[in-house]
Amino acid sequence: MGVPMLSKPRSHAGIALALAISLTVASAGTVARAEGPALKPYNAAIGDSSISGISSGAFMAVQFGFAWSSIIRGVGVVAGGPFYCAQASAADFINGYTLPIAHATGPCMTGPPPDLQPMVAKVEAEAAAGALDPLDNIKRQKIYLFHGYNDTVVANTVTDAAAEFYRRYLGGTARGNLFYQQTRGAGHSFVVKDRAGRDVNACAANRSPFIDQCGYDQAGIILQHIYGALRPGTLGQLEGTIRSFDQNRYTGRHIADALSMGDEGYVFVPTACEQGAACRVHIALHGCQQDVGSIGRLFIEQTGYNTWADANRIIVLYPQAKVSPFLPFNPKGCWDWWSYIDHDDGYVTKAGLQIAAIKAMLDALTAASGSPPTPPPEQGGVPAELIVTDTSDTAAALAWTPVAGASSYRVWRAGADEVFRAVAETQGPSYGDHGLAPATSYMWRVTALVGGTEGSPSPGASAATRPAPARCDAPGTCP
Repeated sequence: MGVPMLSKPRSHAGIALALAISLTVASAGTVARAEGPALKPYNAAIGDSSISGISSGAFMAVQFGFAWSSIIRGVGVVAGGPFYCAQASAADFINGYTLPIAHATGPCMTGPPPDLQPMVAKVEAEAAAGALDPLDNIKRQKIYLFHGYNDTVVANTVTDAAAEFYRRYLGGTARGNLFYQQTRGAGHSFVVKDRAGRDVNACAANRSPFIDQCGYDQAGIILQHIYGALRPGTLGQLEGTIRSFDQNRYTGRHIADALSMGDEGYVFVPTACEQGAACRVHIALHGCQQDVGSIGRLFIEQTGYNTWADANRIIVLYPQAKVSPFLPFNPKGCWDWWSYIDHDDGYVTKAGLQIAAIKAMLDALTAASGSPPTPPPEQGGVPAELIVTDTSDTAAALAWTPVAGASSYRVWRAGADEVFRAVAETQGPSYGDHGLAPATSYMWRVTALVGGTEGSPSPGASAATRPAPARCDAPGTCP
């Protein structure tokens, strides 16, 4: 699932030829062309949108989440790294394009990751220039990070760097918005609970279709960390439908092929959303070698997003990158997180061609937004449900039903003495409680603050943290 290696640096003549061919291909997007189905507008508030991805899709999700932080409520990062990890620039491209490829296939995958300071300088400069939304928005985002300890493609230190990068912008008061799971023995994959699909791998696998069964419902955990406690989906036939649409409609003056994007993208729409109910949009980005041209619709149908979306009025957008053996050179169908299209450092900003295309799709889906989703009854200011969606060896992911009018929530925890103590105040109906002891049982309650008044505590929830994984220096063989 990695990025392509170049056998040797390009010469200046080769660069000039590549630029000329790229411009020729891109210019084809300006000619008249037949257009396929468009995305239908729905009653979905754009400010309630979220995004997740695996591998190259995870790097892209991070880029998109920083670029459009004003509208992205949460980000799921599965086997990905920090913003601007490849550090590509126009000068790199003109001088041989070796640095971003070296970073992308080296430190940004196999580790140790590059120093964060250039990435920090980049994100702050672009935000100051208005090419990214203001960085203060990151403090309200809910961030889920995952690294399976049998992953042989992306090193754990790379995802560690993503966590460190996010914590810098979450700050101390919002650090509980981040939950990082790294105690599961998954390979390089999106992880599912059961093998509903014939082509889903065993848990430690690092091979196509890069979907592994680990008894772990990753889609549900991501969505609940972002949106709070949700209704569990029903296994079996979904009420909603998967539809294809023409991505060429959303790639601006370029044809989709020039951006290494497929002609068709996909969207799952619950029946209630089709009928005009207030909904929200989650963008799910596949990784390298997971586009429909490589594995069919497995990522769209087998990752579990649709089951949760069907029960909770969530529209799931599945944009599609594609394999491109020529120019733009993208032989594994990855998303552009190292500038193989833009050829400058704008690929991580709002102006990045793939980022702009995905944003245009999101704009189209949310164009009929009316009233925001109706919150659940206030119920005396008490969250009706509190659940533990996931645990690592040192943290627990909590989610609860939101309370109408709540400005914030207070999280209470009890240990072996069964005495509840306030551990944090947070905004939004989820929290990553960290700093816990491995293999230890805890209990939690949550109270809502409405109009400055603290309500009664929610029903309790309990769970035990996982044991710390045994040291294993050979990912892919770890128990």
